[in-house]
Amino acid sequence: MHAPGRPKRESSLGEAVAQRQEGRSLTSKRSRFHPHGARAQGPANAAARAAPGASVPADALSTGTPRATVRLQFHAGYTLDDAVAQVPYFARLGVSHVYASPLTRARRGSTHGYDVVDHGQVNPELGGEAALRRLVQALHAHGMGLILDIVPNHMATSADNPWWWSVLRDGRASPHATWFDIDWEPADTGLHGKVLAPFLGKPYGAALADGDIRLRLGDAGWYIDAAGAPYPLADGSLDASLPDPAHAHDPATPAGRARLHELLERQAYRLAWWRSAADEINWRRFFEITDLIGVRVEQPAVFDAVHAMALRLYEEGLVDGLRVDHVDGLADPIAYCARLHAELADRSARRPGARAGQAPYLIVEKILGNDEVLDERWMVDGTTGYDFMDQVGAVLHDAAGVGPITELWQTLAIDTRSFAEVADEARELMLLRHFPAERYATARALHRVAALDPMTRDWGQAAILRVLWQLLRAFPVYRTYADAQGRHALDQLRFDAAAATAHARIRADRDGDDGPLLEAMGDWLGGQPSRGLPPEQREARELATRRFQQLTPPLTAKSLEDTAFYRYGRLLSRNEVGADPAVFHLPVEAFHRRCAARARRLPRAMVTTATHDHKRGEDTRARIMALSEVPTAWSRFAHDWMHAHAPAAYNGNGQLAPHPADLYMLLQTLVGAWPLDLRADDADGLRAYAERVGAWQLKALREAKVRTSWVAPDESYEQACASTLEALMQPGEADDVAAFAHRIAAAGAVNSLSQTLLRLTVPGVPDLYQGTEFWDFSLVDPDNRRPVDYAARAAALDAHDAGDVDGLLAGWRDGRIKQAIVHGALEARRARPGLYAQGSYVPLPVLGPRGDHIVAFVRSLGDQHVFVLAPRLVGRHLRADDGDAANADAGLCLPRIDAAFWETTAVVLPHRYAGAVLRDALSGRERRVGADSILPLAEALADFPVALLPAD
Repeated sequence: MHAPGRPKRESSLGEAVAQRQEGRSLTSKRSRFHPHGARAQGPANAAARAAPGASVPADALSTGTPRATVRLQFHAGYTLDDAVAQVPYFARLGVSHVYASPLTRARRGSTHGYDVVDHGQVNPELGGEAALRRLVQALHAHGMGLILDIVPNHMATSADNPWWWSVLRDGRASPHATWFDIDWEPADTGLHGKVLAPFLGKPYGAALADGDIRLRLGDAGWYIDAAGAPYPLADGSLDASLPDPAHAHDPATPAGRARLHELLERQAYRLAWWRSAADEINWRRFFEITDLIGVRVEQPAVFDAVHAMALRLYEEGLVDGLRVDHVDGLADPIAYCARLHAELADRSARRPGARAGQAPYLIVEKILGNDEVLDERWMVDGTTGYDFMDQVGAVLHDAAGVGPITELWQTLAIDTRSFAEVADEARELMLLRHFPAERYATARALHRVAALDPMTRDWGQAAILRVLWQLLRAFPVYRTYADAQGRHALDQLRFDAAAATAHARIRADRDGDDGPLLEAMGDWLGGQPSRGLPPEQREARELATRRFQQLTPPLTAKSLEDTAFYRYGRLLSRNEVGADPAVFHLPVEAFHRRCAARARRLPRAMVTTATHDHKRGEDTRARIMALSEVPTAWSRFAHDWMHAHAPAAYNGNGQLAPHPADLYMLLQTLVGAWPLDLRADDADGLRAYAERVGAWQLKALREAKVRTSWVAPDESYEQACASTLEALMQPGEADDVAAFAHRIAAAGAVNSLSQTLLRLTVPGVPDLYQGTEFWDFSLVDPDNRRPVDYAARAAALDAHDAGDVDGLLAGWRDGRIKQAIVHGALEARRARPGLYAQGSYVPLPVLGPRGDHIVAFVRSLGDQHVFVLAPRLVGRHLRADDGDAANADAGLCLPRIDAAFWETTAVVLPHRYAGAVLRDALSGRERRVGADSILPLAEALADFPVALLPAD
């Protein structure tokens, strides 16, 4: 779930890693094209390897490889039985598997399922296991399956969680005391043998004095009520001789308050103000969320308890694969995945019917750096697809726009810093304010390592803290994966890069040199294997390494995607989970190389363009991308709009006004997410849109942590921003924004249709986030988790006429054209599952003056081929409804490319297709290949914005 650190540009480190990972370079020169391509070898590190020349089953289900998935978010408002009703629609659409959010029992009322309280039970709020079986029965009846999201990293700190309740009651004597990642002997001796419970809304003393904490009697006996949350009492801690315990511990009296405090001091937890967590917490959290506690899943007993139900469901054939949430949070992700893969493989032969013997399908939610892929150690099929979401977005940005768009941001926001500088500032804030407890715990573990060696015992904890600060500040990726054998070569490259940056900063301190300590710490944190050391030293190093490697992921995620992404707003389409806002665009050649590498190494990885965690819906991003194609027009409009709405820090009435940076990001959001059917004179529609954008705005302002924050909200500034938005969304005030949004809407639609087709045809398993087969102009959660109107989608699919291209184009604003492309591409996958599951990926040679405006490639397996044509950067060359150029400028375009734009540009097909007539699987139209095996783009894209051409 979240974002990685990245180098600000492609450095020598990035080039070295990329060369190792991508292997040979693929170009689009005609001499390099081979009609059959190199057959995919399958993942080098996962199951289901296919030897060259091996036959491929007709149905991907027989191999365990999903053909395509649909991600569904389950909660009390959308249950497993609700999904049963949609199975026929999903089957007709063409997906093979439902990809479910976590189904284990979560905290009551959970809207996402990641706050697990019981790994051994299907959530009753979703219908329980009986409803799960009904869903699976419906899926199987339609030849479909189920992929399950599991959460091994953390659980909810809730009274509903029996493991947590046991720890609160019994402390270190609890059988679950070591199941959670708790430091029972932290630096604060007052917490020895206790867990910090930082859940009070005010400081402990004030909460006690105000009566927020009380002793109460419930059905199961006496307990502590802290502001409505129950906490257990340790056995024997309450004086049983008291005739009226509640009165004796009444905080309304000094004596009762003192007695209540003494009772609390005898517990295995210490109630505390929520703000104390950052400084004092003695257990690992999920990121900085103090109601989610880290689980020690690396322990065999914990692993078994966490996975027992999921593995049983897999063995019974109810579940066909697993998606592991936040794998980087685990102590040893690679070892964990190896064990989980082995457990799945062991049960595979016992699965029922045709599912017996299938290769396990296992993917992980992981953010990859710009130069990072899963190496050969990972026993998984790939990631959940943030890497593809980044790549496909970047390739649709116009490199020519980077200069003007950057200058525009710097001018309007009054901020000339690079993204790297903004991210560095955010990282320092996280280190200082949000993760000091984790930083001190890591330093303490490193100090223990130093103390155990006479050669390093003189390094004090203060020095270690200084060096650790610089190392963490410079860390370039989410995490490394050192173990008892030391660091992998690629991890060593990344660590060395961080160490070099840290050392440069250390050397800038002219009053000392911590360089030797930095070098020693590099060894302690995996640079040297620990397996040969004496037990005490080995354990100390392994603890220090674990603390460090479990700190860098949340530190990086919170620094980047939850802080810097909301401070730096050059172009918000690049501020997305998995992406690097410093990388404005990706050349087509680089996109091809990465897709070909996935075909060779991880052909079963997931590819996606929308998730439950995205910052903006895929079509919101696609429209903002189009601004890179019209930087002059956008700059002129943005300058005029900002001049009208951001003249000074205070408005004419002397009231606080939004900062220009916040206002400019608001403008991008308003334009990017503007509903296609919203008129500027629709008061009700504007009000509804303002409510949605207002929720995004508040979250964005607080996440940025500049002028307000979650910890210290500035209500006056937030109100000023809310008032500005409200004023902007009044009839008569929104005309200019609406007009510009409509002006680029068709260009954004073409971007969307291209990225949709690419997602459905490149190597990997395409995922469809719930409802996004229609336009998705959502914003950050919870906006991207709104209910889906499946009835409208099913009705549109039922009424779909494959030959009605003109009708789809004329009515493109209703979303049916996007659904038609999803359906057509998925039907093509259904017809040739082996080609998409195992086929090679080779760029098509492109000839002519507009070659940079097309992403063209062929997927091949044996004698089967499918040619894919996805345009890019064509927003200024679309046809108006009536062909009038003035109307095109006014936003009356269709998402249809003017044929004259392509001039003589063409793609080169294998010679065997010279003179052939190919039928487009999306439009149903025939496309004639020339006698010289050349297919002109003006022919291929004559009446539809994208093309998918199967050929046998």
